Amino acid sequence: MDPKLPVRGIDYTVIFARDMPAMQAFYGSTMGFPLHRRLGPQWVEFRVGSNILALTERGLVFDDPAPPKGVLSLQLAFRVSPDEVTTCASTLKERGVAILSGPTDQPWDHRTLFFRDPDGNVLEIYAEISQAAA
Repeated sequence: MDPKLPVRGIDYTVIFARDMPAMQAFYGSTMGFPLHRRLGPQWVEFRVGSNILALTERGLVFDDPAPPKGVLSLQLAFRVSPDEVTTCASTLKERGVAILSGPTDQPWDHRTLFFRDPDGNVLEIYAEISQAAA
């Protein structure tokens, strides 16, 4: 750690949502993340482990133009145990989520599952695995 910049962790991630209702439903219902707090219609926070995943709309603080649809702008990775990757894939399929790839054992010792949220952000559920045990 740089003593002049004593950053110790990432506490929350903010996604600038294109479709706030669809994104809230996806992270709250489809992903099952518990609502942490709602600071109005333009700011909603979900608890993900020890972190906060916040959804907001452009214009509340920053009013940059949205990236064009279909342009990759964000990837989030959520860690689970190796046995849970397949369970997550089945659950997401049952909830109507299109799986992009996986579950797949990768050469970098991760079992991965990739899919997208309603705004097109790439989401990954992964587990650390040992290639010797795979």
